[in-house]
Amino acid sequence: MEESEGIRPGQDSVSDLEISLGYHFVRPELLGQALTHRSYAVEHGIGALDNERLEFLGDAALELVVSHLLFVRHGAICREGELTRMRSFFVNESQLAAQAFRLGLGRYLRLGKGEDRSGGREKPSILSDAFEAVVGAIYLDSRIEEVFSFIERCFGDLLDQALEIGLNQDYKSKLQELTQGRFRSVPVYEIEKVSGPDHQRTFEVIINFNGQVLQRGSGRSKKEAEQDAARKALSILDT
Repeated sequence: MEESEGIRPGQDSVSDLEISLGYHFVRPELLGQALTHRSYAVEHGIGALDNERLEFLGDAALELVVSHLLFVRHGAICREGELTRMRSFFVNESQLAAQAFRLGLGRYLRLGKGEDRSGGREKPSILSDAFEAVVGAIYLDSRIEEVFSFIERCFGDLLDQALEIGLNQDYKSKLQELTQGRFRSVPVYEIEKVSGPDHQRTFEVIINFNGQVLQRGSGRSKKEAEQDAARKALSILDT
C-alpha cells in the first residue's frame, strides 16, 4: 500500500496494523482500499478504490458472523427478539467505532485534506465504516473462518456477556418509563434529516418532549438514531 496521509513511515507501518488486527493480508491492496475514505479517493482521482464497497460487504459479513456467534452462545435460552437486540449492540456505529479506535485504525486512514483537518480520524461514522471495510477485506482475502476469528478477537468476552449487556441497551423504553413516572408524559421521536447514499444512509432524529427539543441522535437506521437520542436524553434526565 502506498504511503499517504494516515501512513507514517517509521512510526505506524502497515505491518504494525496487521499485528493489531491479528491478520496478515495476502493481498495488501485490499487493506489499502479498506482504509481509503471517499474524500481521499476523490482528491486523488481514484474514486472506484474507496472503501464503500468493502464496507457494504463487511456489513453483511459482520451481521452474519455476530448472529452466528450469539446464536451458538445464547440461542438455547433467548428468543429471536432478544438475539436481535443483542446483535444491535454489537453492530451499531458507536460499538464499531470503539473497536476501530482500539485497533488504532484512525492513524492509518487515507483521508482527503479537508476531512483530515476536520478531525475525520476520530469521527465515529468514519471509524465504524473503516472497521466494516476491514471485515470485508479480510473476507475477500481469505475465507469466512478468518472473519469469525477476527470478530471473536475484537469482541472477546463481550460476546459471552451479551445477555446481560445487550438486553440492557433499550434506551427508548428506559426513557419512556422515566418520563412517564416523573413527568406523566412521553417523548416523541421525529426524523430531522436523512443523508448519504442508499447503502450508507445516516438518520438524524430529534426527541420532542412537552413542546421542546430534548435531544438529538444519529445512526444508520431510524431505530439506531432513536436509541442514540434516548441514550443522550437519559444522561441528562437520569442524574
